[in-house]
Amino acid sequence: MRSFLEKAIPSPEVDLTSRPILSRTTLYTGVFQGTTYFVASSILLIIAYILSQGPRGLSPHFLLTRAGGTHNEGMFDVHNSGVFDMVVGTVMLVFLMTIFVMPIGIVTGIYLNEFVDPRSRRARIIGASINNLAGIPSIIFGLFGLGLFVLTIGRFIDLQVLHSAEPLWGKPSLIWAALTLAILTLPVVVVSTEQALRSVSSSVRDASLAMGATRLQMLRGIVLPQAYPGILTGGILAISRGAGEVAPIMFTGAVYYMKDLPHSIHDPFMELGYHVYNLSTQSVNTDDVRPLLFSTVVTLLLVTFFLNLSAVLARARLRHKQENSHSN
Repeated sequence: MRSFLEKAIPSPEVDLTSRPILSRTTLYTGVFQGTTYFVASSILLIIAYILSQGPRGLSPHFLLTRAGGTHNEGMFDVHNSGVFDMVVGTVMLVFLMTIFVMPIGIVTGIYLNEFVDPRSRRARIIGASINNLAGIPSIIFGLFGLGLFVLTIGRFIDLQVLHSAEPLWGKPSLIWAALTLAILTLPVVVVSTEQALRSVSSSVRDASLAMGATRLQMLRGIVLPQAYPGILTGGILAISRGAGEVAPIMFTGAVYYMKDLPHSIHDPFMELGYHVYNLSTQSVNTDDVRPLLFSTVVTLLLVTFFLNLSAVLARARLRHKQENSHSN
């Protein structure tokens, strides 16, 4: 019977030596590689173009000179204007933002990953809120900060606490802009903290609990030291995001021109990103201030780079210290 079927239905011959000209795996790999190269090339082209235009006016005099001297018309003077006020304002803004966002983001990430069941309704609601917060346009954060911090909290402090009719806290200032940016960058820190905590091996947690440690002792002595480098990565991303935002601070603290540097957290300030916007839109002759514009953009990139570099060095030092403690 078997021989009859084998004769009636001949088996097709399969050539195992030949390969398809374009397999599906090769096609997908080429698409993924092409997309990656396109993104990397776009970033490199943008940076190369900015660096090719910006260093023409970049000098120590440009970095250390006040913006316009004593009058705002000097802000568009290519030969005499500088960005010292904007650099100071940007550094102060990012520093305050980091102080506000890191503790709140770290505590929220620890709570979601360590103390809440991920399948619970509470975890789903908080997770959905964080995801939606990350998708809100930045201009909405500016209006939110103006309404909540400046017009509500600030005016309440002036009227009910200080009993002053003259606005001190109820006006756009450095602290309100920093708090607005902290809310803007909060999802970045929360997600980075969660990922860093999840990267810690469960066997380490189980061993710590088996040795008699409480959950809080295990978290403080074992999990957090191993997750700190990943948590600091969230801080680095938050610095990169916050240093380049303009829309949220337009309503909450950044100003067109100031004669003096900010002396306290309730003073307005000048900022590099907002200054780029002013140079692009408020100048009478855009072509004349183009060297000043690109030099300011390069300065913003350098300030962001050095802020990120300081955070990266702190993360590397912490990681090195952690490796040495494990080896000993």
